[in-house]
Amino acid sequence: MPPRRKLNEFERGRAVAWFQDGVPKREVARRLHVSISVIVRLIQRFTATGRVQERRRPGRPKKTTPREDRLIERLALQTRTASSSIIRRQLRVATNTNISQQTIPNRLHGFNLRSRCPTLRLRLPRLLQTSREVDTSAMVPGPV
Repeated sequence: MPPRRKLNEFERGRAVAWFQDGVPKREVARRLHVSISVIVRLIQRFTATGRVQERRRPGRPKKTTPREDRLIERLALQTRTASSSIIRRQLRVATNTNISQQTIPNRLHGFNLRSRCPTLRLRLPRLLQTSREVDTSAMVPGPV
C-alpha cells in the first residue's frame, strides 16, 4: 500500500472525472499513488454532497495568515542565528501581528526549520585568559 498522503483539489477533481469516465477505483488509486480507501471516501463524499473540497476541521483557527507564515520562514532563513523572540519582534514590526513566542517554533516546524538560540560562551577565569594570550614580543618577523 502506498504511503498516506493528501490529495490536492486538482487531484481530487481528476479522480472524480476518471471515475465518472468509467475508470475503476483501484486504477484511479494507482494513478494517484494513494490507497483505494482514499478514493472510496472521495467518491462517497462526492456522490453525497456533489463537492470534492475537504471538510472543515475542528480546532482553534490559526492566528497567522499564510503570508505571515512565509514571512516567518523568510526571516528565519535570512538570519539563521535568530531566536524565536527576535523573529517575533520582526514580525510584529512588519505586520503588526502579536503572536505568542511558541507560535514561531510551531510555524518553523511546518517548514522543517528551527529557531536558533544564540550560543552562550563560557567566560574563562582571568587566570586562564592571561595564560592563553600569545606573547607577541617573542615573535621575530621572517623574510617577506
